[in-house]
Amino acid sequence: MTQEPPTPPVKARRGEPPDDAAVSFPTLVVIRVYAALLELLTRLGDLAVVVWRPRLLAPYLGLWLREVLVSPYRLRRSFELTRLLHASGQSFNELMYGETPLHTAVWLFRKAGLGRGGRLVDLGAGRGRTLLAARWLGAEARGVELLQGHVALAAGPLKQAGAELVQGDAVHADLQDATHVFTNWPALSPETRTRLIERFRTCRPGTRILTVTRPVEAEGFTVLSRHRMLFTWGCEHVWVQEYRG
Repeated sequence: MTQEPPTPPVKARRGEPPDDAAVSFPTLVVIRVYAALLELLTRLGDLAVVVWRPRLLAPYLGLWLREVLVSPYRLRRSFELTRLLHASGQSFNELMYGETPLHTAVWLFRKAGLGRGGRLVDLGAGRGRTLLAARWLGAEARGVELLQGHVALAAGPLKQAGAELVQGDAVHADLQDATHVFTNWPALSPETRTRLIERFRTCRPGTRILTVTRPVEAEGFTVLSRHRMLFTWGCEHVWVQEYRG
C-alpha cells in the first residue's frame, strides 16, 4: 500500500481567522491567551467609561450578554447569507471583522469633534458599540449593518440608549444628515472600499469621515489627523478626514 504525502497546512488568507489546525499547540495557546487578555482589557476600559453615563450601563450590558450568548465572529454560510452577499457584491471574507471598544470610540469621536448636535452614522456597525459611544457624547447615532442577525440581537439595547441600528447595505446608506461617518473597513475588498468612497461623496461638505487602517485616498478628502488606537484585535491606525466636495 502506498502512502500519500501529508497535506501541508493551509495558510489562512488575509482577513480570515487562522485555522487552529494550521498552527502549533504552543502558538495556539499564546494566541488564545493574548485574545483573552485583550478582551479583558477592552471590557475593563469600556466599564470604566460607561460608569460615567449610568443610563448607558444597562444597554451596554445587554449588548455584552448577547455577544456571550451568540458570538458575532462565528457565521454560517447559509443560503440566505450567500444570497445577501451576492446582492451586495461582497465576499464572505469581508464579514470577518473586529469590534471597536466603547472607550476607543469615545476618545476617537471626541477628537473628531462629535458632540451634542452631531449625528454619527456607522457603516458596518456590527453589534453597535460605537453607537453607544456617540450617545455617551450626546450625539445622535445610527448604524447600518448588513447582517440581520446582528441587528435582531442588538437593536433592542441600542434603542434603549436612544440609538438606531438598521439592516442594510452600507454602499446604499443615506448619509445626507450625517456630521460624522465611521467605517471599520480593514477586511473590505478594494472594490467595496471604492463603492463606499462614492457613497461618502453624497455627504454634505464638511462631514468628518473616520476610517480604520487606511484613509480615504481620493480627491476631495482632506486628512485632519491620524491616531493609533486599541481595538479588539490589537492597536491600529484611525484616520480622521473631512469631505470638502
